[in-house]
Amino acid sequence: MTTTTRAAATPTRTAPPRAGSRPFGLARHSLALAGRSLIKTLRTPEQLLDVTLQPIIFVLIFVYLLGGAISGSQHAYLEFLLPAIMVQTVLFASIATGVSLNTDIEKGVFDRFRSLPIARSAPLVGSVVGDLVRFVVSIVVLFAFGYALGFRIGTDVLSTLAACLLTIAFAFAVSWIGVLLGVVMRSPSAVQGTAFLVLFPLTFGTNMMVPTDTLPGWLQWWVGVNPVADVMSATRGLVVGGPVAGPVTRSLLWTVGLIAVFAPLAVRAYRRRA
Repeated sequence: MTTTTRAAATPTRTAPPRAGSRPFGLARHSLALAGRSLIKTLRTPEQLLDVTLQPIIFVLIFVYLLGGAISGSQHAYLEFLLPAIMVQTVLFASIATGVSLNTDIEKGVFDRFRSLPIARSAPLVGSVVGDLVRFVVSIVVLFAFGYALGFRIGTDVLSTLAACLLTIAFAFAVSWIGVLLGVVMRSPSAVQGTAFLVLFPLTFGTNMMVPTDTLPGWLQWWVGVNPVADVMSATRGLVVGGPVAGPVTRSLLWTVGLIAVFAPLAVRAYRRRA
């Protein structure tokens, strides 16, 4: 008698796919965490004081203190200054992304995120996307206050909307520098101090307050290679009129370049820290 033994087929377990590998997983998780960031901002509206009061203060100081001396007319200087102030205000608002991120890391919030089945980079992307509302609020407040002072758009609504979107896109790219600082720095105050050291020469070393041809030669060179100056020139041309093709092209290239460089660096630094 011959006995035939059949080996029972052993079921193989397939590891569940990682959250980041699922279709649109990163996008869904990032949007969920962006909603968390938005809720946190709405529950503590004092976080919006910098993006509501700061542009008003800058406009009042620069227009009424320097407008008569530089342009001879405060209204003419308001037309020249306000689009550049929009860029400056949104860039300063991007600092809060790194500060808030560092605060969450220090409080252990990101330790809870690591225990969730979500993409590893979702907390970073969610923080950046959630802070976009701060950029929108600052732009709305600035234009509303500018109109109260007599500012008027010199082009059309679509061009002005394009200027706002360009400014927000560039600030989104700069936010990744803040995210990188928020991950590698040890305290929120260190993040804020370092970010201001980076942004001050980038924002004030531009044609924001005076035309480029009135600057000394070495400063004109700096304005020529400064990406913030390109964004200010682009927004000024789109809002009040002027050349836009060159500044807009360079601004978009800078935006893509900053994201391509600093977003992977921030994610890598976060994974090493996590």
